[in-house]
Amino acid sequence: MNPLHTPTAVSPTTPGPPPDTSPAPAPLSLTRTGAVLHVRLNPAAQDDVLSTAVLDALIAVLDGLHDQPDLRILVLSSLGSDFCLGADRQEYQESLAADPAGNALLRIADKAQRLCQALENTHAVTIARLHGKVVGAGLALAAYCDLRAGADTCQFRMPELGLGLAPAWGGAMGRLITEAGAARIRELMLTCENFDAPTAHRLGLLHKVAPLDTLDHTITSWTRPLARRSPQALALTKRMLTGYSKAARVADPALLDSHLLTAQLTRPH
Repeated sequence: MNPLHTPTAVSPTTPGPPPDTSPAPAPLSLTRTGAVLHVRLNPAAQDDVLSTAVLDALIAVLDGLHDQPDLRILVLSSLGSDFCLGADRQEYQESLAADPAGNALLRIADKAQRLCQALENTHAVTIARLHGKVVGAGLALAAYCDLRAGADTCQFRMPELGLGLAPAWGGAMGRLITEAGAARIRELMLTCENFDAPTAHRLGLLHKVAPLDTLDHTITSWTRPLARRSPQALALTKRMLTGYSKAARVADPALLDSHLLTAQLTRPH
């Protein structure tokens, strides 16, 4: 006779957490008040970088301004703890893993170029409201804005050379040199040193510096009078300033930047 077999008690399986089916946060937050459009970067999971989703969203906003000639000002800021920590290097790595030839990466780099050109050429006066860290491509993005105000606690850096890359994002080198001067930009790019808001102000990379709690007031001190200007006169003045600025770049190799970046990242190591 077989011994009595007592079945082992089995605990019910504890279900794991349900899959997260909530929609991903929008990459941008948009608010229009009269002639002013506030565009706020909306980083997910504290990832304050310029991903493809952010680039696409910003390009779409700027393209849409063609149908809004009455919009005079665009204010670019961020809802994150920093304004921007630069390009999405993880996305670069994933792109190269999926396409080692670099074609997908070239498309991402071209988007950066298109975004910066759209910022420079839009009829709206563009204002960068900066706080926290402003790094690499984040500084390039800000440099393409017409006016820049930053919190007195801002920290800036151009880290590309320290990462083994040339600063080839969005064609920004020419813009930075035009705005701040070749000698200082050369120093900051070669040394990758951090620099603060007062230094950025002395260089012309910031037009105004203010405590963080009064930064919005500083932005309003620009937007309020600009919103009263004639849209036609404002757009014409901006285009004239852009034209003279571009004229200073007699030989502008900015269109090569996306190819330079892709070539560096796809080369054998």
